[in-house]
Amino acid sequence: MQRGLLFVIFYILVFSLNAQTRNYLLYTDENISRLKDQIKTDESIEKNWDNQYKKAKKLLKKDRLKSTDGLLLGLVFRVTGEEKYANKLKELLLYYGTKKTWEGGTLLKRNPPWKGGLGTSHTSYDIAMGFDAIYQYLTGSERKKIAQSIVDLGIAPAREDWLELTTNMHTFDTMGHNWWSACVYMSGLASLAVRSEIPEATKWAKEVENSAIEWMNYTGSILQNKPPTFDKDGGFYESLNYASYATSQYLLFLTAYKNAWPDESTYESPLLDNIGNFFINTTYYVKGKNDLAVNFGDSGIDANGDRILKLLWNLGYQKDEYAWYINKTTNKESRYWKSAEALALNPNLPTLNTDYVPKGSKSHLYKDMGWATLRNSWEDNKTMLAVKSGFTWNHAHADAGSYILFHNGKNLIIDSGGASYLSPLYTEFYCQSEAHNVVFFDGKAQNRNDPYFGSVNSGSLHNLVEGEGFKYLLANATGPYSHILARNYRNFIWVGDVILVIDDLLAFEPGQFEWLLHYNGESNLKGGIDLKIKDEDAKIRVRPLFPETFPPGGERPHDFPEHMRLTEKIGHEDHHPEESKPYWSISHFEKTTRTKFVSAIILETEENKNKLPIITREEGKDYLKVTITQNGETSVVYFNLLADGRLKHRNSLINIEGWETDAYLTVLKFDENADKTDINTVNEVFIGHGSYLRRNGQVLLHSLSKYTALVENFGKQPNLIFQGQPNATVTIYNPENIKSLQLNEVLKKGIYDNSNKTIQLQIRNNK
Repeated sequence: MQRGLLFVIFYILVFSLNAQTRNYLLYTDENISRLKDQIKTDESIEKNWDNQYKKAKKLLKKDRLKSTDGLLLGLVFRVTGEEKYANKLKELLLYYGTKKTWEGGTLLKRNPPWKGGLGTSHTSYDIAMGFDAIYQYLTGSERKKIAQSIVDLGIAPAREDWLELTTNMHTFDTMGHNWWSACVYMSGLASLAVRSEIPEATKWAKEVENSAIEWMNYTGSILQNKPPTFDKDGGFYESLNYASYATSQYLLFLTAYKNAWPDESTYESPLLDNIGNFFINTTYYVKGKNDLAVNFGDSGIDANGDRILKLLWNLGYQKDEYAWYINKTTNKESRYWKSAEALALNPNLPTLNTDYVPKGSKSHLYKDMGWATLRNSWEDNKTMLAVKSGFTWNHAHADAGSYILFHNGKNLIIDSGGASYLSPLYTEFYCQSEAHNVVFFDGKAQNRNDPYFGSVNSGSLHNLVEGEGFKYLLANATGPYSHILARNYRNFIWVGDVILVIDDLLAFEPGQFEWLLHYNGESNLKGGIDLKIKDEDAKIRVRPLFPETFPPGGERPHDFPEHMRLTEKIGHEDHHPEESKPYWSISHFEKTTRTKFVSAIILETEENKNKLPIITREEGKDYLKVTITQNGETSVVYFNLLADGRLKHRNSLINIEGWETDAYLTVLKFDENADKTDINTVNEVFIGHGSYLRRNGQVLLHSLSKYTALVENFGKQPNLIFQGQPNATVTIYNPENIKSLQLNEVLKKGIYDNSNKTIQLQIRNNK
């Protein structure tokens, strides 16, 4: 009898000790302690907490609560210790345990039924978090009962649909690439919550953690035209909204896993070092207002990575640029800021210098998924160009070669956005090419089935080059247009306050080429050759240069049929399909098989409003020439028409005004009044897909293979940005004897040839 009593006492003591030392998932002692301190010291946190606390008080008076209410009740209980919140949360947990399913009726009607979809996922998170928050408050029998309901209604359906060997019917790309993360990782988080009551839960959670290496490194499907989940640099092709959603589900699970089992090892993906920067690079920073986002695909212009960077910070990925981003972008009116999760995970950030901006490149290419952003500054209200030429499928629209532009705090050249998935216009307009700034031929662009079935041949982006005052990017949209076009290349050259957009187009038979321009604000063509776009103080001009300009002086198109034609078309407002929104079509004046659209986007600023860049155009034999003069500098852009694929078995040799080259594009920068025939007055050289540049027998640049390169400070102390084959020998003109130069940001030694006045570099693996 006495021995039995001692055993019972020992069991109770052991159980109590385990309960006391059980680690919380997100509402940890450390997080709660930090929040209490922040409430005392941070006025915005105090205000947020007071509002949440008032909301929690109101929940006590309601008869039926939503599962999401449990997140707040659990946090308030953890912070205050007031049992009335725990008791109300217990009622909620017990009530949800009586339901027949946590999944929505729509998915359950499918054949076979989908029992573990997003409804199950979201509810599993809510209930598991609520259970974890009041774990100490519950009796042993209550814990067992609630834990079993979490298994029956949350974990088991998800595992049956997504994980179990004998029953699963989904894979990494079912319903896009975000459903896996939501459905599987929330089942894992729920498994962590019930680990003390359900013996199998530990194994389940570890299985889910082990799946991360496969999900994050999913390579796509050739037969079904589905892309990889992540770009190697941390981008997520489905849009910023879905990047935030999918990544957050994994990071929430990973955070809970590490908190529950701090001594357990986890998969440390290299992607986690880059995911935060994806949001930094795709955000446009606005002074005094909410920041804007690159809204390609099914995303909002207000998409935000605040949640992701805070989760990363809590996981130990703590960088100065993350702190900078969180401080700049946290929207204190957003739904996330007003959530219990945001309060619990809000980090203490280091104090940065007031002039801090991220280090490194201002522009970034996500080559695997075909996104790029180019900006002239990290400061607020500057200019950012975003380009997409990648995958089309599901949340990624038919927008190969499209671009958008942010300037002076506004999104002026826009993506049309999206609409509810229930709206017919989502499929008929928003997903289709006409909703984007792309090329059309005879009224056609990408196949209209691409958003559903995907494109066999995806678009791509190449050769992002960024100098001090020069940027270049090449978009290849030929693949998605291969049913109507043999060439669809779009080049972007950004010099000072001018962005040249150069379309290199070839069809199989004569037809009508046009390109579309979607905009915000007001736009008109009055009394000149510039299409003006204005939204409050933000202004740009769009000027077609080739094959022709708009009719001069505002003349009637009827009298100038050989000039470009401007037509207004009607689309739909972003997320408001019931509202019409005009956009422009700029079309060729005749039907043709081959053309080059060259247009200039002129950025109006406070500094240049009385002295805009001077742009001239000239067409020579086998070449196009654009000259841009601004701020005492002149940039001359040559487009070699012989390099557009029309020659077979011959190199595209050309002599343009004395400059001998085989390059597709050549850009030379001079002082404004310099002699532009003298190689010693050249300040900067850009070669786009060429092997040499010579004048009067003097080599300026040379390699045996074609490359794309920018040489800044040419002829003095050169800085070479080189993109070519991994192994190349490059020769550069320099009148003075030098032993080394900067190559791709690294000092590289070379061999100087006095007789030819050149320095030769051996490049191995682009180094």
